[in-house]
Amino acid sequence: MTRPPVPPFTHQTAVEKVRLAEDAWNSRDPEKVSLGYTTDSRWRNRSEFLTGRDEIVAFLSRKWARELDYRLIKELWAFDGNRIAVRFAYECHDEAGNWFRSYGNENWEFGEQGLMRVRLASINDLPIKESERAYHWPLGRRPDDHPGLGDLGF
Repeated sequence: MTRPPVPPFTHQTAVEKVRLAEDAWNSRDPEKVSLGYTTDSRWRNRSEFLTGRDEIVAFLSRKWARELDYRLIKELWAFDGNRIAVRFAYECHDEAGNWFRSYGNENWEFGEQGLMRVRLASINDLPIKESERAYHWPLGRRPDDHPGLGDLGF
């Protein structure tokens, strides 16, 4: 299976790859998201280490069961060949109504077919008040005219 754009990345194709990943994650559909990764993809997400699509689906299912009203922005930080680095921030709340903004960086490595084979994520959480939320779009894809991380001061 091929998942364009494929490496080696140009600035334009790296930006496109990042936006496609953001759109997939904002769908909050673990099965859909998992299709962007190789069947033996390796992840480090905070202190969790995952291997393969089945573990990715299970992880994302747990994540979005507790991270409610999840909205994410990803932006390209750097790229070279088959690697992309992104910075991101997302907002969500828990069942008790406590809001959080989580910031982080990810390093990605892709195979020839454009599927991600390595994802290394470092993430920090910041409790926020609901009135401090910055991501106000209907659930799903972020509108093209919504400010990015830099525009929001993140």
